Amino acid sequence: MRKYLEGREERELSKFAQLSLNSEGRQYKEEQGDFRTCFQRDRDRIIHSKAFRRLKHKTQVFIAPEGDHYRTRLTHTLEVSQIARTIARSLRLNEDLTEAISLGHDLGHTPFGHAGEEALNQVCEGEFSHNKQSLRVVNLLEKRKEEIPGLNLTKEVRDGIANHTGENKPETLEGCIVKIADRIAYINHDIDDALRAGLIKLEDLPQDAIKVLGKTHSQRIDTMVRDMIIESENSNEIKRSKKVYKATQQLRNFLFENIYFGSSAKKEEEKAKRLIKLLYDFYKDNPERLPKEFLKGTNDNIEQIIIDYIAGMSDRYAIKIAKDIYIPEPWFVK
Repeated sequence: MRKYLEGREERELSKFAQLSLNSEGRQYKEEQGDFRTCFQRDRDRIIHSKAFRRLKHKTQVFIAPEGDHYRTRLTHTLEVSQIARTIARSLRLNEDLTEAISLGHDLGHTPFGHAGEEALNQVCEGEFSHNKQSLRVVNLLEKRKEEIPGLNLTKEVRDGIANHTGENKPETLEGCIVKIADRIAYINHDIDDALRAGLIKLEDLPQDAIKVLGKTHSQRIDTMVRDMIIESENSNEIKRSKKVYKATQQLRNFLFENIYFGSSAKKEEEKAKRLIKLLYDFYKDNPERLPKEFLKGTNDNIEQIIIDYIAGMSDRYAIKIAKDIYIPEPWFVK
């Protein structure tokens, strides 16, 4: 079955696609599977990881919102995957590779979203970023086999995860798709959440951008995705038209000015940052209180171990640990 799937990729995919058969392989040599390609196996390893499950309780934008319909880091990840797969399929690129990168791109994100990332970045003096931490998760922290560190993913998936944000460009077109799909997803679902929360009204959005992209959530995503497909067809580059790119940037700038900084929904962020820093300081002074599995068999310094532990926490777990450490329990006489 694997050989059949690899053959089908060769016959049906674009000449610009990254074929499973041509993967540069894994960090540690493994036998090929019988039924799945290497990228399909990577996707499944990510889905079955503990880090992936924790995304359901990690903040996307709004910390601890009252309501079931606001996005979490997990639902964001799934939306990125859906958008990226649609684009990859339409361009006849490798959908399995695209899906694996999409599902793994935020595994290293902190509790409390970018507030948590900023707090860890401060204690690390500018050395922490969630994409690098995501790579660290799949390379080292997640355990499949005792004798092999991490998930032992293929080079192409690891490259896409590492370069899904920032200035570096992924080596594959599939990775380039995920990089843009990530932005398409968060711009649109953060607008949707902000509208639901009553923080903005539809008429507050930059109307020049709305005229280009559409009035509804689905119209805007469709316009952005359609534009990428049309502009990138039969090309060795993932592109967007100037018109749609400009409108997309207008929406993104609007979000930064009106939602990401200074909105009432972000008022809990300073508390979240202080909580993260308190946890870091506590474990630095009391390293023996760290879970034993984080201390076992590692050559990392204690600061890195603490960062790994805190970055992996969900919002609710970080709050629980902080309460256990700093809030005294009532004492009752039996």
